Amino acid sequence: MAVSTHVSKVRSLYKRILVLHRFLPIDLRALGDQYVKDEFRRHKGASPEEAKGFMVEWQQYKDTMQTQVLDSAGEKLSSVKFGANLSEGKLIDFQGEQISQLYELMLESTKPNRQFDIQEDSK
Repeated sequence: MAVSTHVSKVRSLYKRILVLHRFLPIDLRALGDQYVKDEFRRHKGASPEEAKGFMVEWQQYKDTMQTQVLDSAGEKLSSVKFGANLSEGKLIDFQGEQISQLYELMLESTKPNRQFDIQEDSK
């Protein structure tokens, strides 16, 4: 029973994050959606201790995104800043692979020539 409860919580968090990404600029949404999907897939077989830390961090991300989306309601999307700075304390806890992944994500998200050429639906 505990396993199905955990799976339900993971699924719920995953879906909520993807819903919140709908409020991001289209290129950040595509990048964020892919990153979330990869991370959740990568941690499917995580140990209980890793899963707990994973869930805490993604819950904090979800809370931050939710606050930023609500705060930005009614503002022009291009003027809204999403995200948060990482504290030095959190960076110290990262493993080498995580630092490398974070660096690649930073490079991708700050490219002047975006990788994605996505057109929003004009309805």
